[in-house]
Amino acid sequence: MLHRIYKTGLLSIALSGSLFTTSPAWCGPPFVTDDPEPVEYQHSEMYIASSQTNSQSGSTVTPEVEYNYGALPDLQLSITVPYVFSNPAGQGGQQGFGDLMLGAKYRFLQETDSHPMMAVFPIVVTPNGDANKGLGNGGTQIFLPVWIQKTWGDWQSYGGGGYWINKAPDAHNNWYFGWELQKNISDRVTLGGEIFHETIQFPTDTATMGFSLGGVYNLDLHNRLLLSVGRELTDYSAQHKYSSYIAYGLTW
Repeated sequence: MLHRIYKTGLLSIALSGSLFTTSPAWCGPPFVTDDPEPVEYQHSEMYIASSQTNSQSGSTVTPEVEYNYGALPDLQLSITVPYVFSNPAGQGGQQGFGDLMLGAKYRFLQETDSHPMMAVFPIVVTPNGDANKGLGNGGTQIFLPVWIQKTWGDWQSYGGGGYWINKAPDAHNNWYFGWELQKNISDRVTLGGEIFHETIQFPTDTATMGFSLGGVYNLDLHNRLLLSVGRELTDYSAQHKYSSYIAYGLTW
């Protein structure tokens, strides 16, 4: 499952639920932070989504399609295809396909009463989007995270982090960490929140911390609606960076 700051990379890649970083996000929709649970074997999951970011630097709207497939027991293969509408402040808008994201989530530890679920989810982001127009990162990115999850009755918490390798010109490799907590309010409604932190990616950047609040409404066993809203906590008075994410999810 998949979801960021306002460099060309960011305006280019707002993947599922992207919030404030130039790296795409990959998360357990509608959040940026991911969970370790793969799609069931020989089952599919699809999200038709739109993520939005706004700040004094401009705005971005990114419709996208995310597809996940349970290729083997405990193994999920993922692809996300974004289309980016980039509107930097004081400049003309640009639009086009963003950077393609490919991932493989492997759960190597099942959850029990005594220990959490754990998985790795390596991701490759290919530089398909035009970086000169703010539609792509300008170089291949690789994300190497570990995710963990524990459930207590109606409560569930997951999170972790990993290392981004960024091949864009002048980019730094960087770390991402995030954690989420949610509660099943009823059979149809789940509400939660997350907080996350990302280290510096470009020489002019600062480290980023943010949060989001959101929820899932289950229409039935196979259809659901997802929504989250968030903001960056760093540079509050200077940038006012906000985000939102809305999606329709289908499983079969």
